[in-house]
Amino acid sequence: MHQVLKIGWAVALGLVLAAPAVYAQVKEEPPPPSIEDNWKYVSQGPAKCVEVGNYYLRRNKVEAARSRFQEAVRINPHYAPSYLGLGKVYERMGLKQKALEAYKHYLDELPSAKDAVEAKDAQRAMARLQREVGPRNRPAKTSPPR
Repeated sequence: MHQVLKIGWAVALGLVLAAPAVYAQVKEEPPPPSIEDNWKYVSQGPAKCVEVGNYYLRRNKVEAARSRFQEAVRINPHYAPSYLGLGKVYERMGLKQKALEAYKHYLDELPSAKDAVEAKDAQRAMARLQREVGPRNRPAKTSPPR
C-alpha cells in the first residue's frame, strides 16, 4: 500500500507540475468576428448604381433613386447617365432648378451621339423646365463695361 501511495503522489505531483505547461499550450482563441465588425459597403460602380436607381425610379421610390444616382456621381463625376437620372428624380421631387442643372450636366458629359434619344428627351425636359422656372431665376444679363 505504501508503494501505491508513492505512485499516487508521484502522479499528482506530475500533474501539478505539468499543468502550467499544458495550459500555456492551449491558446484561448478570440471570438469569431461578427458581421458588424468587418462589414464595409463596397459599391459595384456607377453603371450598377444607375441601374438600381432606375429600378427605384420605376417603383416610385424617389429618395432611394436619388441616393443611388448621387452615389454614381460620387464614384465617377463624368458618368453621364447618373446626371440624367438625377434630373428625372429632381423633376419628380418638384426641384425644377436642380433638375435643369442635372440635365445640363448630363448633356455636357454625354460621350457621343449614341445616346441621342435620351439626349433629346433631356433637351425637351430642359426647355420645359426653363419655361417653368421663368426669367426670375435666370441669371441677369449684364452689359459689357464701357
